[in-house]
Amino acid sequence: MNSFSPEQPATRAVEFRFDKRWRFVMPNSDVPTYSMAERDRRWELARHFMDREGLDALLVFGEHEDAGPAPVSYDTWFTNGRPGTTVLFAKNREPISLFPMELFIMDHLESSRRGDVMWIPPENVRASRDSRAIVATITELGLTSGTVGVVGLEPYPPWYPEGIVPYGLWNKVLAQLPNVEFRPTALAFLRLIMAMGQEEIAVVRHSARIGDEMVRAMVAAARPGAWESEVYAAAMTAAHTRGTVVPGMHFWSGPAPAASGPPQWAYRPQAPRVLRDGDVIRAEVFSHFGGRHTQHQVTIALGEVHEDLTRAASVARAAYDAGLRALRPGRKFGEIVEEMRKSVETADGWVFGPAIHGLNPMIGLSGFPGDISGRPGAEVYPSVPDKTTMLGDMLLEPGMSFAFEPNYAFGRHLAYLGGTVIVGEDGVIELNPYTAQILRAGSPDTPQGWRGPGLDTLPHFENASANP
Repeated sequence: MNSFSPEQPATRAVEFRFDKRWRFVMPNSDVPTYSMAERDRRWELARHFMDREGLDALLVFGEHEDAGPAPVSYDTWFTNGRPGTTVLFAKNREPISLFPMELFIMDHLESSRRGDVMWIPPENVRASRDSRAIVATITELGLTSGTVGVVGLEPYPPWYPEGIVPYGLWNKVLAQLPNVEFRPTALAFLRLIMAMGQEEIAVVRHSARIGDEMVRAMVAAARPGAWESEVYAAAMTAAHTRGTVVPGMHFWSGPAPAASGPPQWAYRPQAPRVLRDGDVIRAEVFSHFGGRHTQHQVTIALGEVHEDLTRAASVARAAYDAGLRALRPGRKFGEIVEEMRKSVETADGWVFGPAIHGLNPMIGLSGFPGDISGRPGAEVYPSVPDKTTMLGDMLLEPGMSFAFEPNYAFGRHLAYLGGTVIVGEDGVIELNPYTAQILRAGSPDTPQGWRGPGLDTLPHFENASANP
């Protein structure tokens, strides 16, 4: 178990400030970074894991760098580098990083020239990560008759129900290394790394602060007559000016939006919707900093709130509070799910989706009813099986992070709220109480009229949709 003390963060908090014209001022204090001690801590954890599991090496597949929310980027846990590599870590050696293309080598070289501390030295870099490179590296390390744990073969729902390793690549590896015992080890390994160290926790705290600022920018930009894209851009500007690149958010608006996903104009050729008085914005904000993630569930009201939305928010908030009370070291993940579920069982509405899931990495997911026939208009769609809770037996440890996202709906009035929490030594550490409530557009805690840097120069959409 990693030592953890919320009262002693690894670095001091970074204060986000604005000048008199509400322009962002980059803080003078250092943002959190990872030391070589953090690298050594992680590598030693991996070596102990290999000893415990009877493994000679770990083969870790990383998803490409443009994956979006909840990427399968376990390679970066070993490298602190650009995602999208494959890592081979023999127990008695340092990790070797297999790059997908030569551009990764040039970025590694340029970062070194600029003084960045690289966890993987040039001699432990390989120029390809195809099946030939994997076979050659395993052979080079003398593992052709060894036992290799593989991270990437097991399901990663919902995006990868059968794992992320390509079928063609894996067949070639198996054919050329018939005497290697490849053993799926993702779930055991991911449980190991979920309990974060002090430096990781400081990075998550920083990500959570950025996420809150993204939401505050959305609240300030939301107003009748604005485009959805303006509100979206305000959030992205808030993140980018604070020195990070975040995944695209889930974003819907309307009188009663009961959906979750990217805005339609992100994947379909159409203009952004124009916001109206009485609208609700439903968003899931994904903040990301230094390879660590936070999530922020957002419900923003423009004008008067329908009483069914208020009732739904009360039910969701009760589940949120139940989760805060229950999240303690030594308890099982499934017990937390059940405590949050009890708070919604007596209401006469419906649950939209899961109420809690793990973060950093995103494992452990609360089950939820798959039956959608009772949802307005959904009776014509295929039936959906109930989802069971994943990793319900996982014991909570200090340093684990979770996304709290309780939700509830009456009719089509859906309230989604919550943020990121961390398991502390004696209780829960709530990082984002700001988003655990319905937010009002133009509320007093955001600068009135501030629309974020550069938003006045956005193009005008002549055919912007005004439809609900």
